[in-house]
Amino acid sequence: MKLWKKILLIVVAAIVLVPAGVYLTSLDWDRTHRAYVSSLPLFETGVADGEYQITAGDFTYRARVAGLNNTGPNILLLHGFPESSVIWEELIAAAASEGFRVVAFDQRGYSPGARPSGVENYKLPLLINDVYAVADAVGFDTFHLAGHDWGAVVGWFTVMNNDYGRINSWAALSIPHSGVFFKGTIDDPVQAERSGYVKFLQRPFLPEFLFTMRSQKSLKDMFARVPARNRDEYIRIQSEPGALTAALNWYRAVDVTAIAEGAEFQKAVALPTLFIWGKNDFVISESVIASARNLMPEDYTELALDAGHALLQHAPDEVLPALIAHWHRQSSPE
Repeated sequence: MKLWKKILLIVVAAIVLVPAGVYLTSLDWDRTHRAYVSSLPLFETGVADGEYQITAGDFTYRARVAGLNNTGPNILLLHGFPESSVIWEELIAAAASEGFRVVAFDQRGYSPGARPSGVENYKLPLLINDVYAVADAVGFDTFHLAGHDWGAVVGWFTVMNNDYGRINSWAALSIPHSGVFFKGTIDDPVQAERSGYVKFLQRPFLPEFLFTMRSQKSLKDMFARVPARNRDEYIRIQSEPGALTAALNWYRAVDVTAIAEGAEFQKAVALPTLFIWGKNDFVISESVIASARNLMPEDYTELALDAGHALLQHAPDEVLPALIAHWHRQSSPE
């Protein structure tokens, strides 16, 4: 082989192998978070407040629970990307102190025991089924549902049908009616621009590489304003091999065009609904929020705060009382 060809091969190998090595060495091959979750006790009826493993269907989810020995209504909480149930900690404690029974679980892909491979395993119908599966596992025949970010997306599609008649009320943080939102990413210029990051996150491997390399520097920068406890947990989860891919598969599995064009995704919501959004949110356009109001029930409350997308971190003193008041109102006998 000629010298110049050998040099070229060495250069190409360096270009490929060095970044790959940086990426691979940035992952937690000890799987610290998985080991921690595996050490948690299994959920049983009437457990004390704390963290548990909940087996539901074919998977096991890590969850935070509180107030399960109360006699009040049930609350089920859905986190977003790339978060975990830790985002709800303050609300869990506050709601339990008000007599509610509360469960927040790390969803599919975020729980080590619920992390199937393959984009097809993160389609919306499966994420919706997980909501009911966990509710069944903890004995919630009926419940109030709340979600933030991707948790709100899943929640909107869940309550749009509420096929089992088990959901008493709905509260969405940051994301308006999901059908209108995804439609807006196509036909609303402002929303399309603000959702431009979605196409990047749907690309294979590149997001994982950029977020993970140099010991998750990009993820740490993303969480710079997040409370240290939350940030540390997010990094522990997403630094494990396969975890970030699973979280990104939520984006890769969604068919935006089908949702935008499908009448079944543009249905009005019949449940009492609370929607809280931040006026400084870079993700959502106000025009989409306005369009979504056309599909809201008569019992609809909207709260616009001087905050960004991370409402639970930016405005907890306003968000938590609003949610608890909403649940009390919807739980009171007429």
